[in-house]
Amino acid sequence: MNATFALWAGSLALISALLVVTRASVVHALIWLLVTLLSLSASFFALGASFAGAAQILIYAGAILAVFVFVVMTVDASPKALEQERARLGRAWVPPALVAALVLVPLFAWRGAPGAEAAAPMGAAVSATDLGMLLFGPWAAVVEIASGLLLAALMGARHLGRRGKPEGRG
Repeated sequence: MNATFALWAGSLALISALLVVTRASVVHALIWLLVTLLSLSASFFALGASFAGAAQILIYAGAILAVFVFVVMTVDASPKALEQERARLGRAWVPPALVAALVLVPLFAWRGAPGAEAAAPMGAAVSATDLGMLLFGPWAAVVEIASGLLLAALMGARHLGRRGKPEGRG
C-alpha cells in the first residue's frame, strides 16, 4: 500500500512539475510548485523517510516558496512585460533542455539495465541528530553564509523589481 501511494504521489509530483514550467501566469506556477513539493513530501512519508518528508515541507514548501512569493511580488507581470520577456528569450530554453536530456537519458537507461539494482551504491542511513550536528557543528558558518546570500539575493531582486517605477508607488 505504501509503495502504491508513493508511486501515486510521485506521479502527481511529476505532472505538477510539468505544469509549473508550462504555466504563463507566475502565480499559477507557484501554486503548482507547492503541489509538487507537497507531493514529494507525501512520497517521502510513504516510503518511510519521515525526516526527509518533514524537511521537504518545512524547508521547500515553507521557506523557499515564501521566498519565491516575495520575489514574484516585486516582479512586473504586466502583459507588456511578459511579451517583452518572451521576445527576448525566444528559444533560449532549447540548450538547457538538451543538456537535461543528455543527463537524464543515460540515467534512465542505466536504471533499466539488468542487474542495475545490485550495482547501485547504497548510502548509510543518517539520523536527524547526526545531520543537525553536522550542519550546526563544523558547517555552521557555511549555513549562515548561505542564508546571508539568500537575503542579499532577495534584496537584489526587490531592487531590480522596483527599478524604473515612480517613487510614489509601491
